[in-house]
Amino acid sequence: MVHRVGYAPGVYDLFHVGHLNILRHARSQCDYLVAGVVSDEMATLAKGHRPVIPLPERLEIVRSVRYVDAAFVETVPEKVETWQQVRFDVIFKGDDWQNTDRGRKLERDFAEVGVEVVYFPYTVHTSSTQLRRVLETLVSVPGALSAP
Repeated sequence: MVHRVGYAPGVYDLFHVGHLNILRHARSQCDYLVAGVVSDEMATLAKGHRPVIPLPERLEIVRSVRYVDAAFVETVPEKVETWQQVRFDVIFKGDDWQNTDRGRKLERDFAEVGVEVVYFPYTVHTSSTQLRRVLETLVSVPGALSAP
């Protein structure tokens, strides 16, 4: 029996339906799904700011999703280094990576070790970046977060 291990990395900050969709779709294409939760330090390096939700809480949220078999803290910038630790057969990314320099690099790196790269549609109407902007706007407006 072939046991196909999938890997779905992400910051998973301000967990929303787009995150859930990626994990659901990823699980449908593998036998065992590992969700890679990017550490606060790696998220800051990649995005230029720390996640709103701290790593232990993001890890617990993702680990609790029924589509996820295991959660792994991602602490290195190169996904191939993570592969050396986790040994997955397929990696899942949002299609916002497809046909970009970073997506092409990911595909080249993983082609060398026989890992398939699968892209899923990015959830345009909801993202952690959009949620962060809304929260920052609410915080900056006096009285916006107080009860009526």
